[in-house]
Amino acid sequence: MTPEQPRATSNPGAGAPTLPEGALVQSLLKEGRTFPPASAFRERSWVGDRTPYEDAERDYAAFWARHAEAELSWFRAWDKALEWHLPWAKWFVGGQINVSYNCVDRHAASWRRTKAAIVWEGEPGDDRVLTYQDLHREVQRFANVLKELGVQKGDRVTLYLGMVPELAIAMLACARIGAPHSVVFGGFSSDALRDRILDQEAKVVVTQDGAWRRGTLVPLKRFADQAVEQCPSVEKVVVLRRAGDALHCEMAPGRDHWWHDLMERASAVCPAEPLDSEHPLYILYTSGTTGKPKGVLHTTGGYLIGVHLSTKWVFDLKDEDYFWCTADIGWVTGHSYIVYGPLSNGGTSVMYEGAPDWPDKDRFWAIVEKYGISVIYTSPTLLRSCMKWGTQYPARRDLSSLRLLGTVGEPINPEAWMWYHENIGHGRCPIVDTWWQTETGMILITPLPGATTTKPGSATEPFPGVGAEVVDEQGRPVPANTGGYLVLTRPWPAMLRTFWGDPERYVETYWTRFPGRYFTGDGARCDEDGYFWITGRVDDVVNVAGHRLSNIEIESALVAHPAVAEAAAIGRSDAMKGQAISAFVVLKIGNEPSEQLREDLRDWVADKISPIARPDDVFFSADLPKTRSAKIMRRLLRDVAEGRVLGDTTTLTDPAVVEEIKQRYVAEGKEED
Repeated sequence: MTPEQPRATSNPGAGAPTLPEGALVQSLLKEGRTFPPASAFRERSWVGDRTPYEDAERDYAAFWARHAEAELSWFRAWDKALEWHLPWAKWFVGGQINVSYNCVDRHAASWRRTKAAIVWEGEPGDDRVLTYQDLHREVQRFANVLKELGVQKGDRVTLYLGMVPELAIAMLACARIGAPHSVVFGGFSSDALRDRILDQEAKVVVTQDGAWRRGTLVPLKRFADQAVEQCPSVEKVVVLRRAGDALHCEMAPGRDHWWHDLMERASAVCPAEPLDSEHPLYILYTSGTTGKPKGVLHTTGGYLIGVHLSTKWVFDLKDEDYFWCTADIGWVTGHSYIVYGPLSNGGTSVMYEGAPDWPDKDRFWAIVEKYGISVIYTSPTLLRSCMKWGTQYPARRDLSSLRLLGTVGEPINPEAWMWYHENIGHGRCPIVDTWWQTETGMILITPLPGATTTKPGSATEPFPGVGAEVVDEQGRPVPANTGGYLVLTRPWPAMLRTFWGDPERYVETYWTRFPGRYFTGDGARCDEDGYFWITGRVDDVVNVAGHRLSNIEIESALVAHPAVAEAAAIGRSDAMKGQAISAFVVLKIGNEPSEQLREDLRDWVADKISPIARPDDVFFSADLPKTRSAKIMRRLLRDVAEGRVLGDTTTLTDPAVVEEIKQRYVAEGKEED
């Protein structure tokens, strides 16, 4: 979602904000540039025409069944492709399969056994390559370790690690024996970890001594100890040594075990367990704006064909590719497009441990050059940071190996799209701008690079077999180029099945607002070509004197200004208008803050959108508060603007950023305005 995590819903069920009557401002739909697939790319791509779309529309369940049979290895064929009792779905009913077998064993038994499965770059500069043969051995050993620790089919295992190959190994080992895993992002606090362990009643926690981030070690084991002390279900803790002698770890006798000690004595033979297609694969928590985190449950067979086929077609993945999804595995993007999607295809997946600007702002592009990356999947937020830093950083590196570019997370504004196209792809690489969520498990709206003409800023059209539309307040489809709610009209294999332990909340969150359809919580428009333009969360709007304006459109207008690299727009309380617009702006290198520029930006937005959208104040900042997945934390900016106590900052890449913004905001008297 880099990169940034796909947008998680924040209880968009009954009581969700309403859209204004008629259309929102149409600024994002003025984009007129189009980029058809190059004939040479089309000829070599997995999908070069409309055939899959046509096949899927004839019978979408049969479409998924044909590809599940052709692409995956099953222990037992299913009896029925889809059992759909709204809102409960079961895919490939009666079938038996194992995700670990599909990602590892079948490749290790083929010519791919000596092919690189995972290529890993540590932040300090160390690196490793695991072939499929290596991965097969390590996954089997750790599966036996889990068994030795008492983990049985159905037991939950919490994984709290940094971006190291052992995280993927542990996930695949859990999948091998049927123990649902729950990866907790390594940037989360001990309290957040505790809450997730308690909710799932995990039996084993796997962590590491410390994880590298911007040249310092984050003491994960210390945080894990604080959490586990309050979690009676945890019997054992496995600790990976990453920091070595640089970080001391307290090891609780009888409970804590070093990864390397357990692996040394573990057998390298552990056959994959045949599992029901609907057996739980993992629980991944996504937080709403209030209340406890929601444990999104994904199952086995349907999820695997969803991420497998979308990886193959969206990224046109070939055996010779080095594929790099820059996300953290702690988010769903990393689950689906670092681990399960690429490895089920027998691809080479690149992992990087650290920050994109450490030790310098060309680190990502240095990795592309070092490994000859051919496909990269990153976030619009990261790209806007790169725009701010300047083109000299990618220009230092040889990026000629790249053949396809992808984006994930927040909608990408056309200016960032074009910057990516020109400065990273050098005008020759297709861009796949993808929309999906933690809950959807797989990419749902996207170009297929050999078949789709792209438009900067649009995620284009639903993946074959996926049904989507834009509806009004009453659930009626809206005319072309009209704002509305994005809903999904049919089940898809990788969809979440429920919330762990809370099926009522699952129904209320997604299925009550528009009966019979899944409510994504996002706003969108669909143009005359059937292309979707995602406008962001429907609860991410500013209500100015009764006019509801999309944050994303205000931000897109600001970033279109030649001096602006990044922007975040929020609404703050205003006695006269209900809400006033506060814009936080990061300038491109070579531009300096000034009162004249502040006024120019206010006028620019008014001209690009409407005088109603003119920001009441523009605040210049050196950076914006972002998570390690590159998501801008607008709620913290709202806290600053409203003078509230700051919310949780533990997931931020640099918590000092929001403190600096707060101090400068107060100094300029913004809180009293």
